[in-house]
Amino acid sequence: MSDVIARIKLKGKHFEVMVDCDKAIDLKKKKSVNAVSVRDILAIDVVYVDYKKGFKASSSDLKEIFGIEDIHEIAARILAEGEILLPQEYREKEREAKLKQIVDFLAKNCIDPRTKAPYTAERINSALKQAGVRIDETRSANEQAMIIIKEIEKIIPIRIATKKLKITISAAHVGKIYGLFKNFKKEKEDWLPDGSLCCIIDLPAGMQLEFYDRLNAITHGSAITEELET
Repeated sequence: MSDVIARIKLKGKHFEVMVDCDKAIDLKKKKSVNAVSVRDILAIDVVYVDYKKGFKASSSDLKEIFGIEDIHEIAARILAEGEILLPQEYREKEREAKLKQIVDFLAKNCIDPRTKAPYTAERINSALKQAGVRIDETRSANEQAMIIIKEIEKIIPIRIATKKLKITISAAHVGKIYGLFKNFKKEKEDWLPDGSLCCIIDLPAGMQLEFYDRLNAITHGSAITEELET
C-alpha cells in the first residue's frame, strides 16, 4: 500500500512524517515502535509541520517540543502516540473485515428466543443492513456486537445464548484472571478465606472453547468450573 502521513499535535503544534502504511499499522498494532523499527518504514527522513505544503519542522521546534533532534526517535514517538491518516480503501477493507467478525460472532452466539433456533449469518447480515448499523473499524468486534444486538432487535427477536458458569480460581492466579472476566457479565463474586475467588459469569455459548483454553492457560488447568442451570 502507498505511503501515508502519521501525525501528532503537541503544545498546539502539528508534526508529521511520511510512513509506509502497512508497515506502520503493523508496528503500531504490535506496540513495537522504536527508533530502529521506524527506520524501515519512513518514506523520507524528515519531520514536517505540514507535509502537503512542504513545510519542514525547524530544529528549534523539534528541540523545544521533543527535547531531541533525532529524526528516528521523533518519528517513533509520532507513530506510537499520534495517528495514522489511513486511505479510504484501507478503511473500507478494515470495515468489511470487522463486519464479517461481528456477523460471525452473532451467528455463533445468538438465537431466536421464540424458537431457541440459531440465526444464519445471512439473516443477521440482512438485519444489520435493515437497521442501518454503522461499523467502526477501530473498535473490537465483540464490543460492537453487544451494542449492535440492541439495534437489530428492532428488526428481529434476538438474544445471546449463554451458559452460566461457576468458577473458582486459586489465590495464585486471581491477579491474572480479571482481564479474561472483564468482557463477560459477572453475576456473583465471592472471596474465600484462603484468597481464592469464586464467581459466576454468563458466558456466550459460542465462546466456550476459546474461554476454557484461555482459562486453563492462565491457571495451568487448576481452575474449578461448574455449569449451572439457567
